[in-house]
Amino acid sequence: MRAILDVILAILDIYWFIIIATAVLSWLVAFNVLNIRNDLVRTVWDTLTRLTEPVLRPIRERLPNMGGVDISPIIVLLIIYFIERFIAYYVYPNVL
Repeated sequence: MRAILDVILAILDIYWFIIIATAVLSWLVAFNVLNIRNDLVRTVWDTLTRLTEPVLRPIRERLPNMGGVDISPIIVLLIIYFIERFIAYYVYPNVL
């Protein structure tokens, strides 16, 4: 059972970095540092968007309009943090 919890924690850690990479890439595209017409950039952008959009979209729908500021990645990162802490402090010690 601990192996399953370790895999879940690893997946959450990987998803944490995917969300951060998506946020950084969106800033670089928004400030015209990277051009979305480049094939490599477009492929990375599409991949990261497809990985994060199913989680971020429901949160964006529930948040009020913040005037172009998207805080949904921060909320998802907080949720991931709380899930990891819950597993580490309450679930993991009680598993044999």
